Amino acid sequence: MSQNPLTLNHDVNDATRSAGPTRRPEVPTSPDIAVVPDTDPVFQISDLSFFYGAFRAIRDVSMDVRGNQITAVIGPSGCGKSTFIRCLNRMNELIPGTRVAGRIDYHGQDLYADDVDPIEVRRRIGMVFQKPNPFPKSIYDNVAFGPKVNGLKPASMDDLVEESLRRAALWDEVKDKVKKSAFSLSGGQQQRLCIARCIAVKPEVILMDEPCSALDPLATNRIEELMIELKQDYTIVIVTHNMQQAARVSDRTAFFTAEVSDEGRERTGVLVELDRTEKIFTAPGDRRTEDYITGRFG
Repeated sequence: MSQNPLTLNHDVNDATRSAGPTRRPEVPTSPDIAVVPDTDPVFQISDLSFFYGAFRAIRDVSMDVRGNQITAVIGPSGCGKSTFIRCLNRMNELIPGTRVAGRIDYHGQDLYADDVDPIEVRRRIGMVFQKPNPFPKSIYDNVAFGPKVNGLKPASMDDLVEESLRRAALWDEVKDKVKKSAFSLSGGQQQRLCIARCIAVKPEVILMDEPCSALDPLATNRIEELMIELKQDYTIVIVTHNMQQAARVSDRTAFFTAEVSDEGRERTGVLVELDRTEKIFTAPGDRRTEDYITGRFG
């Protein structure tokens, strides 16, 4: 590449299992999640392994993540799902003693190359966590925080805050109280605020690590609707234990499980299969996937 897109200066001026024990999750036929043509890959992942010290948490993961689609990552606890998506924006390297092996290409660029700026990576590849984590600031300042820290220079911060809250389907609920504390919002509203905060820095990819696990069914439904809307403009990767959720919202599903490591001492996460969500939940290609989604294990 003639220019590394992830080594830009920071003054860039561009304004998530609940199935019954023997029931297969129902795959909706809503036009909102109809099968869509494959798009170009945003991530191309080859032989990815990740280590916490000597422990290998995930082993030899190879897969693509395609643009403007929702990719769900499912599997039992302890199979490395969260570790995997945190590799996609280099969040794991904030933990001392960790290391990555293999390769992740982002638009053809090695995400872990020496000349790649990890701060710029995390701006372009945003993340929403399991538990809503608004800052102890006003609603307005939560959304404006990222653009200010990242040196974004919108023509109007007020307009950017409003746009981001609208994109997160929150503006109509908070437009008269944006100067109030973010902690005055409900849990579901706080999670949407965190999505607005992520959107405000103009990412291309949004990673979501079980974003609805702490929410009630109504708030969960609103977040799912929002994800389907957002994929028109963003690539979304979601870790979820809720297989019905994966079936409802995602275009493609990756099933991970934990297996005994090559050394025979510990269990490590492996990718079993990745395919269109409809196929994963109706005709999976691997018996391990079938056993998991029908509740035979996990």
